[in-house]
Amino acid sequence: MTTVEIGAAHVTVEDVAAVARGGAVVAVAPAVGERLRKAREVLDRVAADGQRIYGLNTGLGANLGTSVEGDASEFQRQLLHGRSGAVGDPLPAETVRATMFARAAMLSRGGSGLSPKVFEALVAALNAKIHPVMPSIGSIGAGDLVLMTALARCLIGEGEVEFFGERLPAVEALARAGLSPVTLGPKDGLSLINSSAVSAGAGALAIADALSAFDQQQQAAALTMAAWGANRSILDPRLQEARPAPGQAEAAAQLRGLLGEDDGLPTALQDPLSIRCIPSIHGALIDAIGRARHAAEIELNAAADNPLVLADDGLVRSTGNFHTPALALACETLGLAIAQAAAASAARFIQLTSSGRNGLPKYLSPVGGASAGFVPLQKTVTAILAAIRHKANPVMLDFLPVSEGVEDHATQTPLAVAKCAEMIALWRRLIAFELMAATQAVDLRGGVALAAATRTIHAAVRAHVAMLRADRPLGIDAEALYAALSSGKWQA
Repeated sequence: MTTVEIGAAHVTVEDVAAVARGGAVVAVAPAVGERLRKAREVLDRVAADGQRIYGLNTGLGANLGTSVEGDASEFQRQLLHGRSGAVGDPLPAETVRATMFARAAMLSRGGSGLSPKVFEALVAALNAKIHPVMPSIGSIGAGDLVLMTALARCLIGEGEVEFFGERLPAVEALARAGLSPVTLGPKDGLSLINSSAVSAGAGALAIADALSAFDQQQQAAALTMAAWGANRSILDPRLQEARPAPGQAEAAAQLRGLLGEDDGLPTALQDPLSIRCIPSIHGALIDAIGRARHAAEIELNAAADNPLVLADDGLVRSTGNFHTPALALACETLGLAIAQAAAASAARFIQLTSSGRNGLPKYLSPVGGASAGFVPLQKTVTAILAAIRHKANPVMLDFLPVSEGVEDHATQTPLAVAKCAEMIALWRRLIAFELMAATQAVDLRGGVALAAATRTIHAAVRAHVAMLRADRPLGIDAEALYAALSSGKWQA
């Protein structure tokens, strides 16, 4: 079984996907234990010296001026109960696993002062596949603490969890897994919840999906170019060097690799912009994905706590490290880049399926006459694109001041991530349509000498969608191909 280590090497979006979707076991680097112990000692010493520490001996939010005394464990439990205000459908198990892994990776940096036994309990629950039932609505991106309370309560044996497909009380699932509820020490409850782990974990999964969908989009674009008889001079490396826009040379090089040598078919002087500008459009998307990856991996590898324990200096300081404006902006930008690429894919589909372009039969129908062929799917493609464009509208500025004005700024990162993920799923549907149309065009055109890579793409499509020889329900075919593209097992 695959193992992913935290606390030493750089954690990547692929690591998150391996744990969240692939069931990889989480291992903890040897240095983490000492790091956590040292930070905890500093936190306890500074608190004993009388320093006011947010969430340890003070209230939270608007209550930060209120001193807290007495049973530290009971206050941390009260803190969790008071912030368990999330509602809505539960997050999917893979998102919960991504959240748990993200929080464990962040905590392994040592900046929270979390008790080592509580950290160990988090990792053990994740490896035991105990997934708290985590409602999806409640975070405005000023930390995800209202959502994160479900995770913290699970570790103390409260609330419900999903355990191997069964929903049951957390305390029962822990017992079945041979684990025990933990007792929270000073600040432990706050350390578990005061982070943007939902945003970082879900964001990493969305970025992993964007990477795989982009590869599929490149495949669809290459097959369209082959079917269309496109002018491949647009991929000349010298043209990319003349305008070194981010990602453009990389996109063109990938397409050259897929298309192989020019097939010698007659080409137009200039193709429609959705074809001629593929390197520019896809290059911008490569850049946007890269920026989103960078932003997400900063969060996954950061000590993003408030307050933060600076163990080497023996200090505890308040911070805004839990705030994620860069990740929200990166996801908004990625959504716009996806929308732009999706619009080009839709335009290519309409070019392929319209009235007899570049020697292709009308509507890609082999029988002609009153046959509808592929043309009714233009409406479906347009509907999907409209949904993508709707979701491309930014949300990161949609917030109100809360907590008596103490929390007067937010990032809406969870919402930005969620709509980006939804856009990727819709975009993949458009890719399925473009692949279907391009494959049909290749078969109808005749004489198209596909390179090895594009021949493989063509065969992969035909493994799920037969050639259209007479009108039939193509929506069923599109769903089958979309399922294959989304499965994580697409091989082309």
